[in-house]
Amino acid sequence: MTTAYLVNHTHWDREWYFSIMDEQVLGEQLFTEVLDELEAHPTANFCLDGQVSIVDEYVAIHPEAKARIQRLVNEGRLFIGPWYTQTDALVPTAESIIRNLIIGIKDTEGNYGKPMMIGYLPDSFGFNAQMPTLLKQVGIDNMVFWRGINFKRQAGSTYFRWHGLGNKEIVALNFPFGYFTGQITPEAKQKLNEFVEQKYDPAIKFESEHDQNEDVLIPSGIDQMNIVKNINQTVEQINSISEYHTEISTYPEFVELIRHRSESLPEYQGELRLPTYARVHRSIGSVRSKLKRENFRLEQKLLKRVEPLCVIGHKVGVNIGNGLLTKAWKKLLKCQPHDSLGGSVSENVAKDIWQRYKEVDELVDGIENMVKKKIAQYLKLTSSQLLVFNTDPHEFDGYKEVDIVASTKKIKIKGMEDAEIVSSKYHPAREHILMQTPHGEDYTDEPSYYELRVRGKVQLPALGYKVFKVIDSNEKLPEITAGKFGSYGIISNGKQAIEFSDGEITLINDGTKIKNFVSLLDQPNDGDTYDFSPYKDFKEQELPFQSVGISKGKHDVMTLRGSASLPLDLVDYTDENPRYGKLSYSLDIWFNELGQVAVKLLVDNQINSHRLRVCFSPQINTDEVRAEIQAGYVTTKNEPIDSDWQKEFVEKPVNLYNFDKSLNLIDADKHFTFWGYGQKEYQYEDGSLKVTLMATTGELGKPNLKWRPGRASGDTTSQGHIMMATPSAQEKGQNKFVFAFKLDDGKFSEEENNQLTNKWLQPNISYQLQGLNVFINRLDNKIWATERTPKIPEQIELLNLPKEIVVSALYPSVTDSNSYILRLENLTNQVVILPDFIRDKGQVVNALEEPSDEQQISPYDLISIKLSI
Repeated sequence: MTTAYLVNHTHWDREWYFSIMDEQVLGEQLFTEVLDELEAHPTANFCLDGQVSIVDEYVAIHPEAKARIQRLVNEGRLFIGPWYTQTDALVPTAESIIRNLIIGIKDTEGNYGKPMMIGYLPDSFGFNAQMPTLLKQVGIDNMVFWRGINFKRQAGSTYFRWHGLGNKEIVALNFPFGYFTGQITPEAKQKLNEFVEQKYDPAIKFESEHDQNEDVLIPSGIDQMNIVKNINQTVEQINSISEYHTEISTYPEFVELIRHRSESLPEYQGELRLPTYARVHRSIGSVRSKLKRENFRLEQKLLKRVEPLCVIGHKVGVNIGNGLLTKAWKKLLKCQPHDSLGGSVSENVAKDIWQRYKEVDELVDGIENMVKKKIAQYLKLTSSQLLVFNTDPHEFDGYKEVDIVASTKKIKIKGMEDAEIVSSKYHPAREHILMQTPHGEDYTDEPSYYELRVRGKVQLPALGYKVFKVIDSNEKLPEITAGKFGSYGIISNGKQAIEFSDGEITLINDGTKIKNFVSLLDQPNDGDTYDFSPYKDFKEQELPFQSVGISKGKHDVMTLRGSASLPLDLVDYTDENPRYGKLSYSLDIWFNELGQVAVKLLVDNQINSHRLRVCFSPQINTDEVRAEIQAGYVTTKNEPIDSDWQKEFVEKPVNLYNFDKSLNLIDADKHFTFWGYGQKEYQYEDGSLKVTLMATTGELGKPNLKWRPGRASGDTTSQGHIMMATPSAQEKGQNKFVFAFKLDDGKFSEEENNQLTNKWLQPNISYQLQGLNVFINRLDNKIWATERTPKIPEQIELLNLPKEIVVSALYPSVTDSNSYILRLENLTNQVVILPDFIRDKGQVVNALEEPSDEQQISPYDLISIKLSI
């Protein structure tokens, strides 16, 4: 006889169309009732959605409840963790997902007790193919989820062994009808016969028939739903009606039950994004694109700049506590649940997300400012000296950009070759300026000066810093000069060239011209904040460029300008008297020192409800894309879509895919690579790679979309709900997009691509101790010198790794104040052997800093090493 294991829980969106403040009001009542009910009924249990952040917020309001929570957690009746927040699984980078787990587990252990060690993600909109690998970083060997699976096409069972891209494997448990499968509401109790016969038993039957499961998982709960009162009595009544047997259970108990028979489970490898039993919103990767780009920028700022800077700072006596870094991560992770990072939120919530982004930015800027200025003070630098950092544990020999304040452009940076000014800002002299002196207030005249950004070739130690001397010169530094705009322009790096002629961008490679290599495409969007949707029969149109200008310097920059008059809104495509708006854009293109073509696109968007994509036509003979995802690569190929797709899917399974950093088209003797900076969605069709830049909309949820029939997502057409306008999701005004691409003659190598991606993302970090403008770095005027300072060298190097070793993260240890964690990633199908000196100097651990016996990096895997500062 089939047994249903009933798990009582609540699903807790921290924000959606309601805000976090609203959510805390809801939690005030619900969480208190949960504690009361569990204490009154010793056989009951409850799961608080697998995220500890909501518990922290409740305890901040009810500190007296902490002891009650600890007691119930230790009794194994209240389940919290392991996540800090319920993460989206497709947009955040791998390291964000790992940090979400680390912080969630550590917070739960430190405050409440043992976390629920289950990869519990009941409502995320699909899953990347590396979830097994990421979960195993913290010792979790299982996952419980809802959306994204198709049993006919994929695992064949509700319970299966899910393999990552390498050798990591977990047990995966799916509830195909959602986390509300066995939702026992007060109304359901009153009509229990109807509930069991029409909903409960059919769900058990469906789950049991897939791979003949005699034990099935039935979650009982829904969004912000309270604990089921007197659940023992209700289950007794269900058992008297149902043709199946029901037992009260927990997620850990059921996982253990399935784990015991894991060897007999079917196996699966790959992503889970098919909209068979639930929507996954396959085009949500382009909704509120500003939010996604800002998330990526802040991830990189933490990972590539601030955390390694803290390690360098600690080495020389600048000790930034882990609390500040953790606070920054927590604020960022609060922006990464599926609704928040997906962008399917109300206007009020979008403002909250941007406020948290602002706070993250201020925190990390302040930390960086503190580390840089204190090191400069310890070194007793003058304004004629420049401190330049390398936060990557590889020696650097190449071009960096540095920021300098100088009274003249007649300067030279000793040790920097091939230098040129890439931007400058002039500040005129000021008279009668107040000055604080040891004898009181005084007044002085402040001279004029320049803020300069200078690019040049330097050599830097690995994971360290170096001091450069700024000296006077008889000649001005070379400076990029803007050229006149016309109808023709060309730039070259000696091997390739980019030509603009007759309104078309051509890439010239070894004498071969590839016309219309790059273009911008636009079309109306009838979608909402969940999905793009085509509007009637209007197709994509190519946007024109009208003029070109070449800025001359050591690296010429081509600037293309264009504008298009487009229907202002959807109705204007069919209205007899349509209104038109202007879409203006400029594209800066240059060959950088890494051999890439770097691009900065500025779009002044004055049009509503449209989708903008950048299109590449590199003439690569392939029908596949090798896409970089979290900690690995997957190959995507367009699947045929039947005209009667609605018989199998609840939304059209369009060939739109997500990626993390790079996309690759690979031929036998050449390949093309696109590197994104926060772009997350692509499509490959008819030999063209199309990357979505933005898909704007004015509605939270709309019904009956062309690719998504039926009800509106977001509950806006549900009973008692209202339609919600989202004017900020139109993303009006200036939008900035950064990316790069490269057409390469030669075979594609994942190892080489990983190294190039890492170099492209490396930041420019410099500092000058000067008094002309102490607001260039916001906290400079409040970071005072101390009387006693350590004596430190003008150049240090903490760690120098072989070039083939790629770093995922480098940050201060959370368990040992004198150590740091180096997490390495292997995004290839070959084993990477750890260098002897790494094994000798450090201890291999998991992401929780617990000892591990792994001594090599398996294919498509990560490894963590704890090293002493």
